[in-house]
Amino acid sequence: MDAQGIIDRRRLRRKLGFWRIAAILGLALAAILLAIASGWRPGASLGERIARVSIEGLITEDEDMLELLDDLKDDRSVRAVIVKVDSPGGTTVGGETLFNAVRDLAAVKPVAAEVGTLAASAGYMVAMATDRIVAHNSSIVGSIGVIFQYVDASVLLGRIGVDVEAVKSAPLKAEPSPFKPAAPGAREMIGRLVDNSFGWFVRLVSERRAMPEDQVRILADGSVFTGEQGLANRLVDALGGEREVRRWFEEERGVPEGLEIVDREPKSKDSRFGFLTGARAAVFSWIGLDPKSENLGQALSRATGHLDGMVSLWQPPAR
Repeated sequence: MDAQGIIDRRRLRRKLGFWRIAAILGLALAAILLAIASGWRPGASLGERIARVSIEGLITEDEDMLELLDDLKDDRSVRAVIVKVDSPGGTTVGGETLFNAVRDLAAVKPVAAEVGTLAASAGYMVAMATDRIVAHNSSIVGSIGVIFQYVDASVLLGRIGVDVEAVKSAPLKAEPSPFKPAAPGAREMIGRLVDNSFGWFVRLVSERRAMPEDQVRILADGSVFTGEQGLANRLVDALGGEREVRRWFEEERGVPEGLEIVDREPKSKDSRFGFLTGARAAVFSWIGLDPKSENLGQALSRATGHLDGMVSLWQPPAR
């Protein structure tokens, strides 16, 4: 064979090698896509399993979390879901939207709540959306109630010589204002709003915990309870942790024994920029802000504890 023939043969071999590698990579990609379509996620094993979703910190309207809970409904590989709650509460609307999402999920597959350190106010609202609440003896649960807070900075503004004027279409528009003492009727208006939401919260507890409303109102004075007290007051169903949740799944809801418990997290809007996300988290952590915040405004808001609108939030008594 002459030199040109040897060169042509080598070229042919290189082309064949390239297409063999491309075919192998294509098959591998197809296998991964098929696994993802069936419910598999990176870091999780194949086959049936139990998903664990963590509800932590201040509860607000979280579209990513709502999307995750909706996805779990259709994930055939997930046989049951643990909602692990560790939250002091948050906005009433945030708690309501999560409550409804968990109820929709519980209509499809077994869902239980595992209370960590704290499930209070809107955090307890989310826990009771499940069909089984398991707490530890020293967990904190309860704080059934609603609060509306506002600031009256008029005295401070007067001391520095600032007077804020406003032209309004009606006396109660934009009341209460932080710039002046509350207008006549403003506190009554806010009181009616709080009472209405509180009544809705009480009815929700009454329905989910199968208790008469008058009994719920006795517990709904803002008090918090240990897990042991919560069990005695029928606010939780059992004491324990993950082992007790697994026992309930397997013995009472027909979930196969020994399934792996896999953490599932919401998809971040900017998960494609992993390096940038990590760098932002590192900077926020270094300056003392919440590293989970998606932007500076959110980080500053969390640092000051500011929430717009009515909140259902447990607050320790002032010392």
